Amino acid sequence: MIKKVCFAASSGGHLEEISRLREIRDRYDCFLFTESGSFEELNFCEKVYYVKQINRKEKGFLFHFLQLWMHADTIMKKEDPDCIISTGALATFPICVIGKLRKKKVIYIESFARVDGSSMTGKLMKAVADLYIVQWRELLDAVPNAVYGGGIF
Repeated sequence: MIKKVCFAASSGGHLEEISRLREIRDRYDCFLFTESGSFEELNFCEKVYYVKQINRKEKGFLFHFLQLWMHADTIMKKEDPDCIISTGALATFPICVIGKLRKKKVIYIESFARVDGSSMTGKLMKAVADLYIVQWRELLDAVPNAVYGGGIF
């Protein structure tokens, strides 16, 4: 039985999408895993963990990505959620993988902006997510094992 949920989202639109899941949030103990600079967090969860915003094209990416994995691991050890729900992007990938390795349920919701093909994070999450939800029926062809969930907005 799920008791604690980690909501994981990068800043911007990803965070806006996850904030639409208030009905789920209200049923469980939860925390938010997001990037620093996510000041638009909309008071989604009382407990918020911030990680450094990363860009795969910037110098020092591998070092920052390794730091992100270590930070995510520390949070997972402390919080021990039963389920992780993510809307992406890259900053959320480590906590999802760590959750999967710890036999936690991982749910990935592909971005509303993705109609024709998966995002880079979405492609990576195909191997990680227990449930992969798309918001457009057209995307079901590109992600065969996905489930159509309708639009979050």
